[in-house]
Amino acid sequence: MLLSKVKLPLGVYNSALKSLRSSNGRPSCTDLVLSINSARLFASHSAQAVFDKTDAEVETSSKSSAEKKTAVLESKSFAVNMFKGQISTAQVFPFPSVLSEEQAQFLSELVGPVSKFFEEVNDPVKNDVLEKVEDATMQGLKELGAFGLQVPADLGGMGLTNTQYARLVEIVGMHDLGVGITLGAHQSIGFKGILLYGNRQQKEKYLPKLATGETIAAFCLTEPSSGSDAASIKTTAVKSACGKYYIMNGGKIWISNGGLAEIFTVFAKTPVKDETTGEVKDKITAFIVEKGFGGVAHGPPEKKMGIKASNTAEVHFDSVRVPVENVLGEVGGGFKVAMNILNNGRFGMAAALSGTMKGVISKAVDHAANRTQFGNKIHNFGVIQEKIARMAMMQYVAESMAYMISSNMDMGASDFQIEAAISKIFASEAAWTVTDECIQIMGGMGFMKDAGVERVMRDLRIFRIFEGTNDILRLFVALNGFQNAGNQLKGLQKALRSPIENAGLLVGEISKRAKRKAGLSTGVSLEGVVHPELSESGRLLVQAVEQFGAVIEDLLLKHGKKIVDEQFVLKRVSDSAIDLYGMVVVISRASRSLSQGHHSAQHEKMLCETWCIEAHQRIMQDIKSLKSSSSKQMFKNLRAISAAVVENGGTVSPHPLGF
Repeated sequence: MLLSKVKLPLGVYNSALKSLRSSNGRPSCTDLVLSINSARLFASHSAQAVFDKTDAEVETSSKSSAEKKTAVLESKSFAVNMFKGQISTAQVFPFPSVLSEEQAQFLSELVGPVSKFFEEVNDPVKNDVLEKVEDATMQGLKELGAFGLQVPADLGGMGLTNTQYARLVEIVGMHDLGVGITLGAHQSIGFKGILLYGNRQQKEKYLPKLATGETIAAFCLTEPSSGSDAASIKTTAVKSACGKYYIMNGGKIWISNGGLAEIFTVFAKTPVKDETTGEVKDKITAFIVEKGFGGVAHGPPEKKMGIKASNTAEVHFDSVRVPVENVLGEVGGGFKVAMNILNNGRFGMAAALSGTMKGVISKAVDHAANRTQFGNKIHNFGVIQEKIARMAMMQYVAESMAYMISSNMDMGASDFQIEAAISKIFASEAAWTVTDECIQIMGGMGFMKDAGVERVMRDLRIFRIFEGTNDILRLFVALNGFQNAGNQLKGLQKALRSPIENAGLLVGEISKRAKRKAGLSTGVSLEGVVHPELSESGRLLVQAVEQFGAVIEDLLLKHGKKIVDEQFVLKRVSDSAIDLYGMVVVISRASRSLSQGHHSAQHEKMLCETWCIEAHQRIMQDIKSLKSSSSKQMFKNLRAISAAVVENGGTVSPHPLGF
């Protein structure tokens, strides 16, 4: 199509061209992407992963040669595409069912015994008091095979898929989060690196004993000076003169299973020579370290607010001789190893916490159905009904996220890091809210130890902190999304260099932007994938995605490379992204239930509709805030208030009594 045939006002075309070009000192999209690639935001072990990515690859399947050079590699990830104002249904519709008949049967045979074990054998109260998992419980878990759920069967494990694993983790989360952390620290992160990056020899040497629980594993990343800032670790590993081993020195703190483990996945700085320049730089490398190597010691168990049954301790490495064959992955590639371990494990947290919420909701409902006040059961009061309904919605969303992601992973998806981070953020905050509301519904009874909810609340508090604090993960979600949207703009900018050859591509993009500016739909539709009874929820999702994509582009063009410093903005972008992903997973799940005629289909429809209405309202409010000039002043005020309080060492305002 020739530009002369485009039926768009010249002003719109010129405006679109201008918006995609560098002007008035504004960095080009190419500069922006490169800047985001190289920037450092706390150098966090979550957010830093965004900046280690290279520019998107050029796709080779477009029609013209020019388009081949400028088109950006497409992602099937819903989260990646929503930052571009696009909807990719590949991974979210229909709600995935990935278990074969044999896998489903095997899982059903496991669910009963595992549930029975936690109901009849495990005593969460006793574990909490002892501040350890009772010995008989540990032995029982080993006999159940709970320490090697995803280790291949030929290496002594149960060989479960991610979805099967999620279901069993959900049961553990419902009953005892302290035990859940013991098991999760062992296999979700402790030896997950061996599963993901270990060579055949490493797997055959370590996994059989780890799978049976004969040896326990721990993940050693955090140090006194490096929490979220993983790049600032001080632990070192220097190759010996003979070249046969590394000498490791340093210490790690707050290590789950630190006092129990015999096998550690340890991250240390190693000198790495650049073969091209000859320059030597310190880079992070992952190692498999055995306690038996000598020089490995741990401190006493930490005294904690919650998850007391989980052992947490410092681990110290004093001139530990680590054989070179125990490097995990590539020398200097440890950061990638750490990120992928964490990314691969986060869906399990959402699954566990959806189980926690189920258990807590049952307690709240039992109390509300039996407690009489003012001559009526309290579940009949509107304020209690609203609490219970919202608790059920949050559980439904978290559960839908967990099984959507686990299914995507089982189907071979590789681009799920944004979704996994969202699921961790949402589930950890939802579980806290649900538990808090349960205590409120139960009143004084909920505050008492005997009710068991206060222990759950203490256990839950850590989930918003570890494996990537929610604050850092919000930045990770936003910046990862900005990176992909920036890559798209970069491709369009390249297309502008040959406008005639790329006329089809440019006309489509210009038309889309013109419609967005006018508040019109760009033609994105979910018709045919969303059940007709949920068409209004689908419409709200489409509208929200289009508006979200538009504001992302505006923010990129407004802030350029400085977007990494706009954390007030990034938080609100991330909140919208979380709500958007929550909308799509519940629409997909409820659509499946309606299509298959599940007995709960109408209930799920109500959960979905209510969630989507409120999520849409929140997203629109966040978008309005991001566009508003008054928000800029508010952000400025917040910075100034914080600076004054910090400078004063506490609150600044004088006491109202004047003394």
